[in-house]
Amino acid sequence: MRIITHLILALILSISLSACTDIPRIQAEERLFPLISLQFLDKYEIPSQTFQETPLGGLSALTYDRQQDRFYALSDDRSQQAPARFYTLKIDISTDNQQTAKIKGVTVENVTLLKNETVQTYSSQTIDPEGISLSPRGTLFISSEGVPKQGINPFIGEFNPATGQLKQEIRLPQRYLLPTEPDSEPRGVEENLGFEPLTISATSTLKDDPFRLFTATEASLKQDTTPTPPVNIPVRLLHYVISPVGPPVVVAEHLYLLDESPKGAIANGLTELLALPREGSWLSLERTFGMFGFGAKLFQVVNSAASETSTIASFQEGIEGITPLRKKLLLDLETLGIELDNLEGMTLGPRLADGSQTLILISDDNFNPEQTTQLLLFHLQ
Repeated sequence: MRIITHLILALILSISLSACTDIPRIQAEERLFPLISLQFLDKYEIPSQTFQETPLGGLSALTYDRQQDRFYALSDDRSQQAPARFYTLKIDISTDNQQTAKIKGVTVENVTLLKNETVQTYSSQTIDPEGISLSPRGTLFISSEGVPKQGINPFIGEFNPATGQLKQEIRLPQRYLLPTEPDSEPRGVEENLGFEPLTISATSTLKDDPFRLFTATEASLKQDTTPTPPVNIPVRLLHYVISPVGPPVVVAEHLYLLDESPKGAIANGLTELLALPREGSWLSLERTFGMFGFGAKLFQVVNSAASETSTIASFQEGIEGITPLRKKLLLDLETLGIELDNLEGMTLGPRLADGSQTLILISDDNFNPEQTTQLLLFHLQ
């Protein structure tokens, strides 16, 4: 009997010690990744239509103007079907409470054509707009993947939302640009895999206060690509500080690792970033496409002593010794039980009556009649 008693006490002690060692680990995880809950509320499809002689489609990015209660949706048309442009949308969301929040309708109110430094619309195949974000000073920052096969570099520009006029272009590091000499080593963004994500983080709403801009490539740069892709494809994330004094400045670059491609996937990439109020914290959207259709995952991303990678010329030799941004799966959208389209855009939307936040995702239909422009509404808390 005494032996059994000792065994029971030893077992209890072992369980207690195990639980004690788990507590710090759990607390550390919670500190690194703040608790976020995400609840799917509704889906809505924007009908195919022509608006002011432009085909509404290819909506690859979305940003919300809270003061105007309007959304700006960027078309990734390379000025082929109509000049490069963004649309102003009124998305009617019932915000009484979390239980009844629905998308009741979408009204296209305006289309704005993008204009370059010579006040001309962009010619065909000279731009591939993919990311859009509203700044505290009321301007729109827009990223273009460029068109490498046409010798066109990517760029990030600040535009006037009322006129579409380019105000300034942000200087990009040379490693993201095409080589200038024909016999140079491959360098720069891959075709259709450039600056897709774009987001702004602002601690102040005052237009003269500095703010931060983050962008990343959808997949690896040419110099980071290997003949046999690794399980987790390396992506570079750029961090700018933008202020009214002087040009935008790159302050950091970090490594972001894509999730492992699912079985049957043909394409796998980082399509959007969304800065969260906590500094050094984002949501990321990774989209896949393959023989089983589209898939998408949402991740929490944090900068936990991530390595500075701007001095690393190439990742081809591997990433050993490099600390990437940390990420945690928040939601695999395939578990929602709905057919997903080509989700590429993401923004915070209007608040609900209790002050909690909505999150909206949008899909790019590629101007394909077999696809749809899909909106997904979530409650984010």
